[in-house]
Amino acid sequence: MTVADLSTTDRYPTRGSDSALLDRADPTVWPGGSTGPAAREELAAHDAKGFHVVEGLLSPAEVQTYWQELERLTRDEEVRSDERTIIERSSNEVRSIFEVHRISPLIGELARDPRVLDRARQILGSDVYVHQSRINYMPGYRGTGFYWHSDFETWHAEDGMPAMRAVSISIALTDNYPFNGGLMIMPGAHRTFVSCAGETPDDNYKSSLKKQEAGVPSEDDITKLAYEHGIEQFTGSAGSALWFDSNCMHGSGNNITPYPRSNIFIVFNSVENTLVEPYAAKSRRPDYIAARDFTPVRR
Repeated sequence: MTVADLSTTDRYPTRGSDSALLDRADPTVWPGGSTGPAAREELAAHDAKGFHVVEGLLSPAEVQTYWQELERLTRDEEVRSDERTIIERSSNEVRSIFEVHRISPLIGELARDPRVLDRARQILGSDVYVHQSRINYMPGYRGTGFYWHSDFETWHAEDGMPAMRAVSISIALTDNYPFNGGLMIMPGAHRTFVSCAGETPDDNYKSSLKKQEAGVPSEDDITKLAYEHGIEQFTGSAGSALWFDSNCMHGSGNNITPYPRSNIFIVFNSVENTLVEPYAAKSRRPDYIAARDFTPVRR
């Protein structure tokens, strides 16, 4: 099947009248990747589980530099009033800032860093571009989590991403404990696509970025996957990074501890998997959420 065929054939139908569990039709680690920082064992783990962790990706000094940048951005009134910034409903605090690799030159450099870019190329087997970037703030006491979901289901349904040829990196800028809203993930569940029931509301992104309701798996489907695959949690010190497949089933709880949890999140998509029209939505989401500038990232 050619790239053109993949873009026009919907192999992952979703947002219909019923939910369903479908077998994945795409590789997780794609062939043709160049050499890079990921060891063979790391790629094998990524293929089997859908994710792998890189400890100490950033040095303590780099962590401090990026943390200061996050603090600067959240205090910047111009950034706060930008449509790319999402504010918590309950606390009026910044939840996320999208397209942050364009807002912040410092984070833009991070997306081009060989430690990051070359590993994305290895996993996806091609040149890549940034599909989405954001920083996530989860402050102590008031940080709100996200319900179980697959990113690919949304990117396919609402953005028109044809295949599961995207990978995300979440770089921790604070220590991740089991108790401060750390990311939970089901190892191996990336090999099952959860087709969700229900239509996509108009302008769904305006509410889903604060609380996702469309494209959410049923409790029965989550239960089946959890009992088959189990649940692991991303914990580790600031500077560690989680690489995870676009179809990983994951979620996070609220943070009611005094310890904040913040991270830089970058999604790389293959240049051979560029977006078409949405498969299950009436209109495209804004480019700052789903980029349509498919220019490859260069160092």
